[in-house]
Amino acid sequence: MARNRPVPPEDWNGRPHSVNAQHSPESHEPRPPGTPPPYASEPRTADAPGTRPRHTDAQDRPARLTVGVVGAGRVGPVLAASLQLAGHRPVAVSGVSEASRRRAAALLPDVPLVEPAEVLARADLVLLTVPDDTLPGLVAGLVETGAIRPGQLIVHTSGRYGCAVLEPALRAGALPLALHPAMTFTGTAVDVQRLAGCSFGVTAPEELRLAAEALVIEMGGEPEWIAEEARPLYHAALALGANHLVTLVAQAMELLRAAGVGAPDRMLGPLLGAALDNALRSGDAALTGPVSRGDAGTVAAHIAELRKHAPQSVAGYLAMARATADRALAHGLLKPELAEDLLGVLSESGLGGAA
Repeated sequence: MARNRPVPPEDWNGRPHSVNAQHSPESHEPRPPGTPPPYASEPRTADAPGTRPRHTDAQDRPARLTVGVVGAGRVGPVLAASLQLAGHRPVAVSGVSEASRRRAAALLPDVPLVEPAEVLARADLVLLTVPDDTLPGLVAGLVETGAIRPGQLIVHTSGRYGCAVLEPALRAGALPLALHPAMTFTGTAVDVQRLAGCSFGVTAPEELRLAAEALVIEMGGEPEWIAEEARPLYHAALALGANHLVTLVAQAMELLRAAGVGAPDRMLGPLLGAALDNALRSGDAALTGPVSRGDAGTVAAHIAELRKHAPQSVAGYLAMARATADRALAHGLLKPELAEDLLGVLSESGLGGAA
Protein backbone atom coordinates (compact mmCIF):
# COMPACT_ATOMS: atom_id res chain seq x y z
CA MET A 1 0.00 0.00 0.00
CA ALA A 2 1.42 3.37 -0.92
CA ARG A 3 2.26 5.67 1.96
CA ASN A 4 1.10 9.23 2.13
CA ARG A 5 4.02 11.62 2.57
CA PRO A 6 4.74 15.21 1.68
CA VAL A 7 5.76 15.60 -1.95
CA PRO A 8 8.88 17.73 -2.44
CA PRO A 9 8.97 20.43 -5.05
CA GLU A 10 9.76 19.03 -8.47
CA ASP A 11 11.89 20.17 -11.34
CA TRP A 12 11.53 19.37 -14.99
CA ASN A 13 10.34 15.88 -16.00
CA GLY A 14 8.59 15.52 -12.65
CA ARG A 15 11.82 14.88 -10.75
CA PRO A 16 12.12 16.01 -7.15
CA HIS A 17 13.42 19.53 -7.26
CA SER A 18 16.98 20.03 -6.16
CA VAL A 19 17.69 22.38 -3.31
CA ASN A 20 20.04 24.19 -5.67
CA ALA A 21 18.54 23.97 -9.12
CA GLN A 22 20.20 27.17 -10.28
CA HIS A 23 23.77 26.16 -9.48
CA SER A 24 25.91 26.17 -12.59
CA PRO A 25 27.81 22.95 -13.42
CA GLU A 26 30.78 25.02 -14.46
CA SER A 27 31.11 26.76 -11.10
CA HIS A 28 33.70 25.13 -8.86
CA GLU A 29 33.93 28.06 -6.49
CA PRO A 30 32.02 28.09 -3.18
CA ARG A 31 29.00 30.33 -2.89
CA PRO A 32 29.76 33.72 -1.30
CA PRO A 33 29.35 33.70 2.51
CA GLY A 34 25.81 34.38 3.64
CA THR A 35 24.26 33.27 0.35
CA PRO A 36 22.09 30.16 0.88
CA PRO A 37 21.37 27.75 -1.97
CA PRO A 38 18.32 28.90 -3.95
CA TYR A 39 15.12 26.93 -3.71
CA ALA A 40 13.47 28.13 -6.91
CA SER A 41 11.09 25.87 -8.77
CA GLU A 42 11.51 24.86 -12.40
CA PRO A 43 8.95 24.26 -15.13
CA ARG A 44 7.56 20.77 -14.93
CA THR A 45 6.35 18.12 -17.28
CA ALA A 46 4.82 14.93 -16.00
CA ASP A 47 6.43 11.51 -16.08
CA ALA A 48 4.36 8.51 -17.04
CA PRO A 49 1.85 7.67 -14.29
CA GLY A 50 3.16 5.21 -11.73
CA THR A 51 6.82 5.66 -12.63
CA ARG A 52 9.49 6.64 -10.14
CA PRO A 53 11.98 9.18 -11.50
CA ARG A 54 15.49 8.24 -10.46
CA HIS A 55 18.90 8.59 -12.03
CA THR A 56 17.44 8.99 -15.52
CA ASP A 57 18.66 11.49 -18.07
CA ALA A 58 21.07 12.97 -15.51
CA GLN A 59 23.42 13.84 -18.36
CA ASP A 60 20.69 16.06 -19.84
CA ARG A 61 20.40 18.18 -16.70
CA PRO A 62 22.86 20.65 -15.22
CA ALA A 63 24.61 19.66 -12.01
CA ARG A 64 22.80 21.44 -9.23
CA LEU A 65 24.84 20.89 -6.07
CA THR A 66 28.52 20.38 -5.60
CA VAL A 67 28.92 17.49 -3.16
CA GLY A 68 31.71 16.77 -0.69
CA VAL A 69 32.29 13.76 1.55
CA VAL A 70 34.04 13.85 4.91
CA GLY A 71 34.78 10.24 5.86
CA ALA A 72 35.13 7.83 2.95
CA GLY A 73 33.79 4.80 4.79
CA ARG A 74 31.25 2.42 3.34
CA VAL A 75 28.43 4.97 3.23
CA GLY A 76 29.71 8.36 2.07
CA PRO A 77 31.10 7.50 -1.37
CA VAL A 78 27.99 5.44 -2.14
CA LEU A 79 25.64 8.33 -1.36
CA ALA A 80 27.80 10.75 -3.32
CA ALA A 81 27.81 8.38 -6.31
CA SER A 82 24.03 8.13 -6.08
CA LEU A 83 23.67 11.91 -5.98
CA GLN A 84 25.96 12.11 -9.00
CA LEU A 85 23.61 9.85 -10.93
CA ALA A 86 20.80 12.23 -9.98
CA GLY A 87 22.63 15.17 -11.54
CA HIS A 88 24.69 16.57 -8.66
CA ARG A 89 28.47 16.81 -8.83
CA PRO A 90 30.91 15.33 -6.30
CA VAL A 91 33.94 17.62 -6.05
CA ALA A 92 35.96 16.48 -3.03
CA VAL A 93 36.32 13.63 -0.56
CA SER A 94 38.43 13.04 2.51
CA GLY A 95 39.67 9.70 3.76
CA VAL A 96 42.44 8.56 6.05
CA SER A 97 42.89 4.82 5.65
CA GLU A 98 44.12 3.11 2.51
CA ALA A 99 40.81 1.24 2.31
CA SER A 100 38.93 4.54 2.35
CA ARG A 101 41.09 5.93 -0.41
CA ARG A 102 40.57 2.84 -2.58
CA ARG A 103 36.85 3.00 -1.97
CA ALA A 104 36.68 6.66 -2.95
CA ALA A 105 38.74 6.03 -6.08
CA ALA A 106 36.44 3.18 -7.15
CA LEU A 107 33.12 4.94 -6.54
CA LEU A 108 34.15 8.53 -7.25
CA PRO A 109 36.86 8.39 -9.91
CA ASP A 110 38.58 11.69 -10.67
CA VAL A 111 37.21 13.26 -7.48
CA PRO A 112 40.20 14.63 -5.54
CA LEU A 113 41.13 13.39 -2.07
CA VAL A 114 41.68 16.43 0.16
CA GLU A 115 41.61 17.45 3.80
CA PRO A 116 38.18 17.89 5.47
CA ALA A 117 38.47 21.69 5.52
CA GLU A 118 39.07 21.70 1.79
CA VAL A 119 36.04 19.47 1.24
CA LEU A 120 33.89 22.10 2.92
CA ALA A 121 35.52 24.89 0.94
CA ARG A 122 34.56 23.24 -2.35
CA ALA A 123 31.09 21.80 -1.67
CA ASP A 124 27.56 23.19 -1.37
CA LEU A 125 26.38 19.91 0.20
CA VAL A 126 28.70 18.17 2.66
CA LEU A 127 28.11 14.58 3.75
CA LEU A 128 29.55 13.85 7.20
CA THR A 129 29.78 10.05 7.09
CA VAL A 130 31.88 9.24 10.14
CA PRO A 131 31.25 6.91 13.12
CA ASP A 132 28.61 8.09 15.60
CA ASP A 133 31.06 8.71 18.42
CA THR A 134 33.26 10.82 16.14
CA LEU A 135 30.51 13.08 14.81
CA PRO A 136 30.10 15.62 17.66
CA GLY A 137 33.84 16.33 17.81
CA LEU A 138 34.06 16.62 14.03
CA VAL A 139 31.23 19.18 13.89
CA ALA A 140 32.73 21.20 16.73
CA GLY A 141 36.16 21.18 15.08
CA LEU A 142 34.84 22.28 11.71
CA VAL A 143 32.99 25.17 13.31
CA GLU A 144 35.97 26.24 15.42
CA THR A 145 38.23 26.38 12.38
CA GLY A 146 35.69 28.39 10.37
CA ALA A 147 35.33 25.67 7.75
CA ILE A 148 31.52 25.84 7.73
CA ARG A 149 30.02 28.78 5.87
CA PRO A 150 26.50 30.24 5.91
CA GLY A 151 24.01 28.62 3.56
CA GLN A 152 25.96 25.36 3.31
CA LEU A 153 24.00 22.11 3.56
CA ILE A 154 25.58 19.93 6.26
CA VAL A 155 24.22 16.37 6.20
CA HIS A 156 25.15 13.59 8.58
CA THR A 157 24.15 9.96 8.13
CA SER A 158 24.19 8.80 11.75
CA GLY A 159 21.18 6.82 12.87
CA ARG A 160 21.70 7.73 16.51
CA TYR A 161 21.69 11.50 16.13
CA GLY A 162 19.15 13.94 14.81
CA CYS A 163 19.87 17.60 14.09
CA ALA A 164 20.85 18.60 17.64
CA VAL A 165 24.38 17.31 17.03
CA LEU A 166 24.64 19.85 14.19
CA GLU A 167 23.63 22.77 16.42
CA PRO A 168 27.12 24.34 16.27
CA ALA A 169 26.94 24.25 12.46
CA LEU A 170 23.46 25.77 12.54
CA ARG A 171 24.77 28.66 14.66
CA ALA A 172 27.46 29.15 12.02
CA GLY A 173 24.72 29.60 9.41
CA ALA A 174 24.69 26.09 7.93
CA LEU A 175 21.54 24.19 6.95
CA PRO A 176 21.46 20.95 9.01
CA LEU A 177 19.98 17.65 7.82
CA ALA A 178 20.07 14.15 9.31
CA LEU A 179 19.58 11.54 6.56
CA HIS A 180 20.18 7.98 7.73
CA PRO A 181 19.80 5.20 5.15
CA ALA A 182 18.26 2.10 6.74
CA MET A 183 20.56 -0.18 4.79
CA THR A 184 23.66 -2.25 5.38
CA PHE A 185 26.55 -1.16 3.16
CA THR A 186 29.43 -2.99 1.52
CA GLY A 187 31.10 0.18 0.25
CA THR A 188 30.88 -1.00 -3.37
CA ALA A 189 28.88 -0.03 -6.45
CA VAL A 190 26.20 -2.62 -5.62
CA ASP A 191 25.07 -0.37 -2.77
CA VAL A 192 24.03 2.35 -5.20
CA GLN A 193 21.40 0.04 -6.65
CA ARG A 194 20.32 -1.14 -3.21
CA LEU A 195 19.32 2.40 -2.35
CA ALA A 196 16.33 2.04 -4.67
CA GLY A 197 13.36 1.88 -2.32
CA CYS A 198 15.56 2.10 0.80
CA SER A 199 13.98 3.98 3.70
CA PHE A 200 15.91 6.93 5.11
CA GLY A 201 15.36 8.18 8.64
CA VAL A 202 14.96 11.94 8.08
CA THR A 203 15.27 14.61 10.76
CA ALA A 204 15.51 18.27 9.82
CA PRO A 205 14.14 21.69 10.73
CA GLU A 206 10.62 22.05 9.41
CA GLU A 207 11.66 24.66 6.85
CA LEU A 208 14.16 22.18 5.36
CA ARG A 209 11.87 19.18 5.35
CA LEU A 210 11.06 19.30 1.64
CA ALA A 211 14.71 19.79 0.76
CA ALA A 212 15.69 16.77 2.87
CA GLU A 213 13.02 14.61 1.32
CA ALA A 214 13.97 15.75 -2.18
CA LEU A 215 17.57 14.64 -1.66
CA VAL A 216 16.46 11.24 -0.36
CA ILE A 217 14.14 10.71 -3.31
CA GLU A 218 16.85 11.73 -5.75
CA MET A 219 18.99 8.94 -4.28
CA GLY A 220 16.13 6.52 -4.91
CA GLY A 221 15.14 6.30 -1.26
CA GLU A 222 11.92 6.68 0.70
CA PRO A 223 11.97 9.44 3.36
CA GLU A 224 10.61 8.49 6.77
CA TRP A 225 10.28 11.37 9.24
CA ILE A 226 11.86 10.63 12.64
CA ALA A 227 11.43 13.05 15.54
CA GLU A 228 14.63 14.29 17.16
CA GLU A 229 13.90 12.62 20.49
CA ALA A 230 13.05 9.30 18.80
CA ARG A 231 16.38 8.88 16.98
CA PRO A 232 18.09 6.64 19.59
CA LEU A 233 15.07 4.31 19.77
CA TYR A 234 14.80 4.27 15.97
CA HIS A 235 18.47 3.34 15.68
CA ALA A 236 18.23 0.66 18.39
CA ALA A 237 15.38 -0.96 16.45
CA LEU A 238 17.45 -1.12 13.27
CA ALA A 239 20.49 -2.49 15.10
CA LEU A 240 18.36 -5.15 16.76
CA GLY A 241 16.84 -6.20 13.46
CA ALA A 242 19.84 -5.98 11.13
CA ASN A 243 23.08 -6.21 13.09
CA HIS A 244 21.92 -9.03 15.34
CA LEU A 245 20.45 -10.84 12.35
CA VAL A 246 23.92 -11.07 10.81
CA THR A 247 25.24 -12.60 14.04
CA LEU A 248 22.40 -15.14 14.18
CA VAL A 249 22.81 -16.14 10.53
CA ALA A 250 26.59 -16.47 10.86
CA GLN A 251 26.17 -18.69 13.93
CA ALA A 252 23.56 -20.82 12.17
CA MET A 253 25.91 -21.31 9.22
CA GLU A 254 28.75 -22.38 11.52
CA LEU A 255 26.50 -24.92 13.25
CA LEU A 256 25.29 -26.34 9.94
CA ARG A 257 28.88 -26.79 8.77
CA ALA A 258 29.64 -28.58 12.03
CA ALA A 259 26.64 -30.81 11.35
CA GLY A 260 28.10 -31.75 7.95
CA VAL A 261 26.06 -29.47 5.66
CA GLY A 262 28.19 -28.59 2.64
CA ALA A 263 26.32 -25.47 1.55
CA PRO A 264 24.72 -23.87 4.62
CA ASP A 265 24.03 -20.66 2.74
CA ARG A 266 21.98 -22.52 0.14
CA MET A 267 20.06 -24.34 2.87
CA LEU A 268 19.36 -21.23 4.91
CA GLY A 269 18.52 -18.89 2.02
CA PRO A 270 14.97 -20.09 1.27
CA LEU A 271 14.21 -20.71 4.95
CA LEU A 272 15.35 -17.31 6.14
CA GLY A 273 13.77 -15.56 3.18
CA ALA A 274 10.40 -17.13 3.99
CA ALA A 275 10.79 -16.41 7.70
CA LEU A 276 11.61 -12.75 7.05
CA ASP A 277 8.72 -12.34 4.63
CA ASN A 278 6.29 -13.98 7.07
CA ALA A 279 7.55 -11.87 9.97
CA LEU A 280 7.18 -8.63 8.03
CA ARG A 281 3.69 -9.59 6.96
CA SER A 282 2.36 -11.16 10.15
CA GLY A 283 4.58 -10.18 13.08
CA ASP A 284 4.37 -12.56 16.04
CA ALA A 285 1.79 -14.70 14.24
CA ALA A 286 4.68 -15.95 12.07
CA LEU A 287 6.46 -17.58 15.04
CA THR A 288 7.16 -21.28 14.48
CA GLY A 289 9.50 -23.90 15.90
CA PRO A 290 9.90 -25.83 19.14
CA VAL A 291 9.82 -22.81 21.46
CA SER A 292 6.50 -21.47 20.17
CA ARG A 293 5.08 -25.04 20.26
CA GLY A 294 6.31 -25.66 23.82
CA ASP A 295 8.51 -28.64 22.89
CA ALA A 296 10.62 -28.52 26.05
CA GLY A 297 12.38 -31.81 25.27
CA THR A 298 13.57 -30.59 21.88
CA VAL A 299 14.80 -27.32 23.34
CA ALA A 300 16.70 -29.21 26.06
CA ALA A 301 18.33 -31.37 23.37
CA HIS A 302 19.33 -28.25 21.43
CA ILE A 303 20.98 -26.74 24.48
CA ALA A 304 22.85 -29.96 25.27
CA GLU A 305 24.23 -30.16 21.73
CA LEU A 306 25.24 -26.53 21.71
CA ARG A 307 27.07 -26.92 25.01
CA LYS A 308 28.99 -29.84 23.50
CA HIS A 309 29.79 -28.47 20.03
CA ALA A 310 29.39 -24.67 20.17
CA PRO A 311 29.38 -23.38 23.77
CA GLN A 312 29.82 -19.81 22.51
CA SER A 313 26.33 -20.03 20.97
CA VAL A 314 24.50 -21.12 24.13
CA ALA A 315 23.95 -17.65 25.59
CA GLY A 316 22.48 -16.32 22.35
CA TYR A 317 20.21 -19.35 21.94
CA LEU A 318 18.90 -19.03 25.50
CA ALA A 319 18.30 -15.28 25.21
CA MET A 320 16.40 -15.59 21.95
CA ALA A 321 14.47 -18.63 23.19
CA ARG A 322 13.32 -16.74 26.26
CA ALA A 323 12.29 -13.73 24.18
CA THR A 324 10.46 -16.00 21.73
CA ALA A 325 8.68 -17.83 24.56
CA ASP A 326 7.54 -14.53 26.09
CA ARG A 327 6.13 -13.30 22.78
CA ALA A 328 4.52 -16.63 21.90
CA LEU A 329 2.89 -16.85 25.32
CA ALA A 330 1.66 -13.24 25.20
CA HIS A 331 0.10 -13.78 21.75
CA GLY A 332 -1.59 -17.08 22.58
CA LEU A 333 0.69 -19.24 20.42
CA LEU A 334 2.36 -21.03 23.34
CA LYS A 335 -0.09 -22.91 25.54
CA PRO A 336 0.28 -22.00 29.22
CA GLU A 337 0.32 -25.66 30.27
CA LEU A 338 3.34 -26.27 28.01
CA ALA A 339 5.09 -23.03 28.91
CA GLU A 340 5.98 -24.13 32.44
CA ASP A 341 8.19 -27.04 31.37
CA LEU A 342 9.75 -24.98 28.59
CA LEU A 343 10.59 -22.04 30.85
CA GLY A 344 11.93 -24.50 33.41
CA VAL A 345 14.37 -25.86 30.85
CA LEU A 346 15.49 -22.38 29.90
CA SER A 347 15.82 -21.31 33.54
CA GLU A 348 17.84 -24.37 34.53
CA SER A 349 20.08 -23.79 31.54
CA GLY A 350 21.28 -20.45 32.79
CA LEU A 351 18.64 -17.73 32.52
CA GLY A 352 16.68 -17.41 35.69
CA GLY A 353 13.53 -15.46 36.39
CA ALA A 354 9.93 -15.78 35.26
CA ALA A 355 8.65 -14.95 31.81
